Amino acid sequence: MQLIAYLNFPGNAREAMDFYAAALGGKVTMRFTYGESPMAGQMAEADRDKVMHSQVEADGAVLMGADGPPPHEAGSTTLNIMPDTPEVAERLFEALSADGEVTMPLEETFWAHRFGALTDKFGKRWMVNCLKPM
Repeated sequence: MQLIAYLNFPGNAREAMDFYAAALGGKVTMRFTYGESPMAGQMAEADRDKVMHSQVEADGAVLMGADGPPPHEAGSTTLNIMPDTPEVAERLFEALSADGEVTMPLEETFWAHRFGALTDKFGKRWMVNCLKPM
């Protein structure tokens, strides 16, 4: 399991993540826009070029970020926990959401066996993200 910081930006995620890759001596290993996703038809034209997900890897470290739609406002940070199995994802999601608020129910998506988002009882944002092989 990995625990990764997920940074949210107001439309400049591409520039920011390129900067972090260069500053950290790494590279952008994944990036796609809302317009490249199955959600493209649900997005306003102006938002289709915004980054839905970006990942920088540098010397074993991983940093993720996006031009986050609500409830992930620009400037906020979310903890992204990446369990290895859907069963572990379900257990973690249930535990972390206790007395908190589920902002996206845990379910299968086009990129994950299970993905869900929540704000825990302390006001911290989490994503539980059990990825499908790419």
